[in-house]
Amino acid sequence: MFKSQKKLSGILLIVILFFTGIAASNAQKRKDVGLQLYSLRELISKDVQGTLQKVSTAGYTQVELYGFSIKDQFWGLKPAELKKILDENHLKPISGHFNMTPYFKTGEQAELKAAIDAAKILGLKYVTIPWLNPDVRTSAADYRTMAKRLNYAGQLCKNAGLKLAYHNHDFEFIKYGNETGMDILLKNTDKKLVNFEMDIYWVIRSGIQPYTLFKANPGRFVMWHIKDMDKSDPALNAEVGSGSINYKDIFKHAKLSGMKYFFVEHETNYKPDMIGSVTQSCKFIKDEILK
Repeated sequence: MFKSQKKLSGILLIVILFFTGIAASNAQKRKDVGLQLYSLRELISKDVQGTLQKVSTAGYTQVELYGFSIKDQFWGLKPAELKKILDENHLKPISGHFNMTPYFKTGEQAELKAAIDAAKILGLKYVTIPWLNPDVRTSAADYRTMAKRLNYAGQLCKNAGLKLAYHNHDFEFIKYGNETGMDILLKNTDKKLVNFEMDIYWVIRSGIQPYTLFKANPGRFVMWHIKDMDKSDPALNAEVGSGSINYKDIFKHAKLSGMKYFFVEHETNYKPDMIGSVTQSCKFIKDEILK
């Protein structure tokens, strides 16, 4: 009897240690905070290595890239060269914002295919569309055309082992009759091919609550941009936790959203400076939201 109890205790201990290990691993994963490198655009274009070192020191473990072009690649670096610097600084590139203006204007695929090639070298999970030029989004018909092109681009990404995402600003929430541009994109894109990256600041600035979109489109917003809104001037950004957006509440709906990754982005009104601002945001997120 004693031996059986001892054996059972041993098994229970192993099980406890196993699940404790899983819990610890998940807790560590929950501490991952990403940064959209556009936040540091004035610094990284001059000193990639030094800026990425500061990003790592600030507490970030994941990044979202921007700035790719066929001619200059990433600030003069080839994707493989940039990947090496990211690895040296323990930064995992998850997504990249890639300019697709020619593709969305005319269907020209050179930049789309170059973006996919670069994303594969970098080990990205997502190729993300960051912007639509004003001349390709003037009507509901334009948005339907954009949806078709997103579906096609999404299929190319899938064929390459990647995923496609679309990032919003505020213009997608302009109404065309009874529906917005975002409504059209969500309704006319294939869920298996096109994901969405919600910029929470721009959604709220457009007068919409993120939960409303999450509830209507569960699982589609796999990435978030989080930046706070200045309390005195909504047109300005604030460090996360210091503005008027209640991120603690929004993070409660992460599962409904389908959110897998999020990135701090800061575009204006840095206090005290670029590195100081993103450091402050990272600390708040880790201490107050992911605790």
